Amino acid sequence: MAIGWKDSSKTAEPARFDLASPPPAAAEPAPAPAHPAPMRAVDPPARESVIAADLQIEGKIEGAGHVRIAGKFKGDIKVQGNLTIDQGAKVSGGVSANKVALAGELEGNITSAQQVDILPSGAINGDLKAGSLTVAAGSRIRGHVECGWGKDEKPAKAEGGSAA
Repeated sequence: MAIGWKDSSKTAEPARFDLASPPPAAAEPAPAPAHPAPMRAVDPPARESVIAADLQIEGKIEGAGHVRIAGKFKGDIKVQGNLTIDQGAKVSGGVSANKVALAGELEGNITSAQQVDILPSGAINGDLKAGSLTVAAGSRIRGHVECGWGKDEKPAKAEGGSAA
């Protein structure tokens, strides 16, 4: 068995201190502004949930945030964010979202949306109620469409017909 021994008889070199130059002077802090700028609250970016192209799901989607559907979904969707239905995707059920971008198929009603964009490959078979609607050439719609009306505003009934 070997034991290592440190020879303490050697003296360590003394630490050197350079006193010739004084330490650098601390920079004066900048004066604080008279009125500090207000801090803005930064909203974290909304996250997007994805139903992949090879998935088939049945149920209900509710919540805040964005949803992208690339597969098949059967059920109602109610989100306080954006809904994107990709090309080749199919949704069967009611939809309520801030913004709907439709490139796939929707078999059901869009009951409430601020904006709906139906892209060239998009198809909807159902009623649509939105603040604004953009329809691309080549898309398909079958159903009743109401757009441009506010939430509390009702469309005026057509006058005419026979009086009873």
